[in-house]
Amino acid sequence: MAARILHRLRHALGGEGGREEREHGGSEAEDCPESSELEDDTEGLSTRLSGTLSFTSHEEEEDEEEGAGEELGEQPQPIGAAAGAEDGECGGGSLLTRQLQELWRRSRGSLAPQRLLFEVTSASVVSERSSKYVLYTIYLIRSGQFDKAPATITRRYSDFERLNHRLRCRFGCDMAGVAFPRKRLRRNFTAETIAKRSRAFEQFLSHLHSIAEIRRSPEFLEFFFLQDLRAAQRLTCTGMYREALATWANAYRLQDRLGVYGSGRFLLTLAGLAVCHQELDQLGEAHGCCEQALELLEAQGSHPLLGPFLQAHIHLAWKVGKDKRRSEARLQDLQEAGPPLQQQPTLKECLIKEPLE
Repeated sequence: MAARILHRLRHALGGEGGREEREHGGSEAEDCPESSELEDDTEGLSTRLSGTLSFTSHEEEEDEEEGAGEELGEQPQPIGAAAGAEDGECGGGSLLTRQLQELWRRSRGSLAPQRLLFEVTSASVVSERSSKYVLYTIYLIRSGQFDKAPATITRRYSDFERLNHRLRCRFGCDMAGVAFPRKRLRRNFTAETIAKRSRAFEQFLSHLHSIAEIRRSPEFLEFFFLQDLRAAQRLTCTGMYREALATWANAYRLQDRLGVYGSGRFLLTLAGLAVCHQELDQLGEAHGCCEQALELLEAQGSHPLLGPFLQAHIHLAWKVGKDKRRSEARLQDLQEAGPPLQQQPTLKECLIKEPLE
């Protein structure tokens, strides 16, 4: 009895102490309100089921990955243990993997549109001669699917601000309810500010993607892959084909996640991949890129890249021992209706000359 009374007394005293801390904490929070930054990671760490946001700051460093990992690691264990007892064959880890795979199969087979998730996975403070800024790395993840090679972008606050301004100029009504983290005059490089902005940028991009007109707009789409296309084009022009290939591949994955198929940018990306693969003697991969492009161009009677893709496909098909008769027939029809073969640019020439404004 005495022990029970003592326990209740300790609990009551602990509650009063907690209330005092919450009251003091509330008064401090009002000094610098962040109403537009929708969630506050007060420990400087944003933890989700899909991953853990981590970052480094020169002014303030906090390392809680270990604690976050323990917190996440405790969840699957009861499920695996209970299921493993019923199964009697395998541990919780492999059973959980099978359950996730089954969930992914159902998601892929459903008629509902796939949701695209935006996750800030890291943030780092970059110091240059005349400026200092935070660089955010964002993963684009399709809900219900496992991506072996993620589609990633790195952007700073000014990039997000520019996108926000352009979209508000064009889609004023649709953007009225979209929150954007405002600028701060101080404490821009603290762990708390970086974590809050990271979560705010995730929610900002998710909100934009949920609006159909904005999701399909050039302003929104080019925010993700135009930088990669320009960088890949420069690398290709200077003969740095291996570096260019990695950049073209990331641009391809970004457009794939965003559902941009058959556009001029996507075809240019396939051209870049084909050229770099061919220059690196990866002829089978180059042939596959040309085939994919020709499938997309099937319904189009004429396109500036159709002739160059047909020429490249015929040459690569001969090299790798694939059938090239259909491409030869299409190229013959194209030549009869247009300029002779000698006047048509190669795929590489088209790639180098294409303006990326």
